[in-house]
Amino acid sequence: MTHQFKFDHENKILLLRIEERLTDKLARALYWEVRKYSTSTDASAAIYDLSGVTEFAISPEMIRDLVNREPAMLDATKRPRCLVAPAVFGLAISRLCEIAVEPRNPLLKIVLSMDDAFSALGVQSPHFEPLDSLT
Repeated sequence: MTHQFKFDHENKILLLRIEERLTDKLARALYWEVRKYSTSTDASAAIYDLSGVTEFAISPEMIRDLVNREPAMLDATKRPRCLVAPAVFGLAISRLCEIAVEPRNPLLKIVLSMDDAFSALGVQSPHFEPLDSLT
């Protein structure tokens, strides 16, 4: 499995964990899945965990497209999100993305670990359960 969505019902946090290869096609599909799951769960926060990605096969054009889109999670000025970026992705690239999306995504933070994400969201020991398909 290249990705999985989980949800912490108590803290209302949506977790997207991506593993293996991240491609343009997968990034495009995940944008819409984040929108679907964040809406259906009424998530108040999200964590996008890229720490399991072993290959970033995502084009500069796709990064630009994602940066210029409206946030996948609605009400971005009210719902904090954390992107867990592995060292392979590069903190500098992650930070550039964070700066680029800041006007529309002021609560998006780039962090280095899941513990950093939990700290940024102000939660301790969340309990995530897999989300079943909404179809």
